[in-house]
Amino acid sequence: MLESGFHDVPKGRVAAVVTHLEMAAPAPPRAVPDPEGLTLTRLHAPDPERYLSLYRKVGAADWLWFSRLVMPAAKLAQILSNPAVKVYALQRDGSEDVGLLELDFRTPGICELAFFGLAPGLVGQGAGRWLMNRAIEIAWAHPITRLDVHTCTLDHPDALGFYRRSGFTPVRQQVEIAEDPRLMGALPRAAGSRVPIFDPD
Repeated sequence: MLESGFHDVPKGRVAAVVTHLEMAAPAPPRAVPDPEGLTLTRLHAPDPERYLSLYRKVGAADWLWFSRLVMPAAKLAQILSNPAVKVYALQRDGSEDVGLLELDFRTPGICELAFFGLAPGLVGQGAGRWLMNRAIEIAWAHPITRLDVHTCTLDHPDALGFYRRSGFTPVRQQVEIAEDPRLMGALPRAAGSRVPIFDPD
């Protein structure tokens, strides 16, 4: 339990406040037109390189997504090949991957919205609402009692508000401290420029 007050983050690390949210029943779809030229495609046991390319496109440059980049290759391949993990690519014109949706059903009765995001050029155009409608529809087509997601202060500033508008309810918060992925070499130093880098002494 952290005491009230300020707590130093060691140099070479990044800190974020993580908010966990859940949905206990299917939320009604939000009104949004079908995005022109975009389709959602299931990637069955996706090739890890294709998956990581999309993962980087969506989250690495701006939001410091790095957990899958530092994961051992064998573990990532095991997750992606698990039939209870469903990965979808939002595609432009049927060829270019521009959005990621990953639903994890490995815990009985629960679906985790593990990863959700769009390439930078699509943010703010309604594609996120459309993709979330599909995510909720797909998740609740399975025998679950809860849909979980989490976001953090390294994500898009409106991510928490977006999830709440989509029907999720915040249930708890945590503070996460991790090695700075830019200093680990998992991401270039220019990534996440709004988050300062504190080189270790």
